[in-house]
Amino acid sequence: MTLAGVRKIALAIPGAEEVASSRTSAFRISGKRFALMAVNKAAEPNTLAIGLTFEERDALIAESPDKFYTADHYRPYPWVLVRLSKITEPELRDLLLAASKRIGASAKRARPRATK
Repeated sequence: MTLAGVRKIALAIPGAEEVASSRTSAFRISGKRFALMAVNKAAEPNTLAIGLTFEERDALIAESPDKFYTADHYRPYPWVLVRLSKITEPELRDLLLAASKRIGASAKRARPRATK
């Protein structure tokens, strides 16, 4: 899997957009990131960070440490690091969809209700 493959999957998610900078590419919904290419020196090359819960992150790492990991810089945050060379396209699609739905749901909850 490459950034181009990640981009194709992420941008197929309704409401998703890419935000690119000189350092990294990130994908967001409603202004909140759900995935980004990990550029911190603590991450291995060709690594994608995906926003999940701490519980989901820890379960993925325990189940498939060859595909998923964390590093000191990312440990305090609910992001799992994904070795793109090890993950399949369907696995990545499922993770990105789960992360984007969580972000979309939290954005809807954060919107103020209209008053009558």
